[in-house]
Amino acid sequence: MTYDKIVEIISDKMDIDPADIAMESTFESLSIDSLDMVEIVMDLESAFDTEIADTEELKTIADLVNYIDNK
Repeated sequence: MTYDKIVEIISDKMDIDPADIAMESTFESLSIDSLDMVEIVMDLESAFDTEIADTEELKTIADLVNYIDNK
């Protein structure tokens, strides 16, 4: 569920085909820059009712899924 919601938010925000987003995808490979990441994090915080404090360590979709699942 976490993965699906993250993919939905990123694909909507970045206009990326969800099929092009995999667990091992890096934000760099998806052309997500730091400003995009701020907007995505805000949407994720709202969707998951959590706070994402340190995005510097998050490099892949899997990192993000694990971070949210462990909150």
